[in-house]
Amino acid sequence: MRVVIQRVISAELLVDNKFYSKIGNGLVVLVAVSKHDTKEDINWIANKLVNLRIFSDKNNQMNFSVSDVDGDIMIISQFTLYASTKKGNRPSFLESASGHFAEKLYLEFINVMNRIYKFKVKTGKFGNNMNVILNNDGPVTIVIDSKAKE
Repeated sequence: MRVVIQRVISAELLVDNKFYSKIGNGLVVLVAVSKHDTKEDINWIANKLVNLRIFSDKNNQMNFSVSDVDGDIMIISQFTLYASTKKGNRPSFLESASGHFAEKLYLEFINVMNRIYKFKVKTGKFGNNMNVILNNDGPVTIVIDSKAKE
């Protein structure tokens, strides 16, 4: 599982140009599922996400997690995070999970997040074209891959 985490002041998500969800201060998390992912990957990413210290303290040091600041979380599926551009100019998505498998793990990831995080997470709509309007804070953007454990 691969995620791109963006610390935001606010974010809004549209599906088919209609309002779908929004958050205030918190995290926008773009999520891609690979064909090799398991529940272990989901749990590892979920725990890392709620405990990652990327919010600033009074000295402008990143010492607080989204949990510490009572931040919002928006989770959006994005299979293109597994794009490979090694060969040619057209991205390949051979490592991305099939739609059915990816949706199953994406929904399980949301369920895990709703169990371990004190606030209900907001989501995108799996498999749909979405517009994300966000106000990136910092900017702080971090990429985490459950297979690399970096």
